Amino acid sequence: MDPLIELRTLIGRYCDGEGICPTVVPRLSLIRASQPTEPRATVYEPALCIVAQGRKRAMLGATIFDYDPAKYLVVSVDLPIVGQVVEASEAEPFLCFRLELDVPALAALLLEMPRDAGSGDSAGLAVNAITPDLLDPVIRLMRLLERPADIPILAPLAEREILYRLLLCEQGALLRQIALADSRLSQINRAIGWIKRNYAAPFRIETVAREANMSPSSLHHHFKAVTAMSPLQYQKQVRLQEARRLILAERADAATAGFAVGYESPSQFSREYRRLFGAPPVRDAARLRMSSELAFSVA
Repeated sequence: MDPLIELRTLIGRYCDGEGICPTVVPRLSLIRASQPTEPRATVYEPALCIVAQGRKRAMLGATIFDYDPAKYLVVSVDLPIVGQVVEASEAEPFLCFRLELDVPALAALLLEMPRDAGSGDSAGLAVNAITPDLLDPVIRLMRLLERPADIPILAPLAEREILYRLLLCEQGALLRQIALADSRLSQINRAIGWIKRNYAAPFRIETVAREANMSPSSLHHHFKAVTAMSPLQYQKQVRLQEARRLILAERADAATAGFAVGYESPSQFSREYRRLFGAPPVRDAARLRMSSELAFSVA
């Protein structure tokens, strides 16, 4: 069977509902959408995404990344992204394989490979052409869903080969940067982690720079190269994403959610929320509860 057809068949078999379907394989989830979605602001975590059918778009700043059965997406750091399923139907739904990147496994694998961290900065998101060498272990990992007893032994082997193939690809240097503790990307990742842990409090750029072991000017330059935004813009995105979660999942009112994530002015919170999500908090929450779009908040 053609590998993409087999991947499509397996995803359809184990993800028969709409949205994100967790699996018994660690770090592996499947995604299904039976219709295109509106552009949605969300946070992509480090992962490999392979589309078996349909097409999706990810927008990082002003840059657009389209991925489909010919191209896969790799995300190296937590990034606020605008995502959109742009090709899907009831007859041919969007089907996607998503594997969270295991950073310790990447680091261990690098110890057995020639060290080549690459140079320069690149965005924390990339799209590459799919190859048979990458699809092969992906299919073997998916087949394990049919034989759960084999997962503890064979899933780590297939995942290791997937990571190895990614390290050999065009964007392999980007993935090497994730695992190297002394790399620029790892420093930016530490800054991102600090902001995510402390998003509700005001911060000075010097504080985040110390966390990343960088000068403030260097942090600002490299942070923007990787995330397409400044640290303060990143904090704003994280705040608004968390506020949206509070409103939707915990039924918090807009004022409570705004204060919880660090806003002192309800009007400023509502204004910035509308700018990011396209509607004020109450209307946005009502719209999402009336639709199935919420299921597609992850790549």
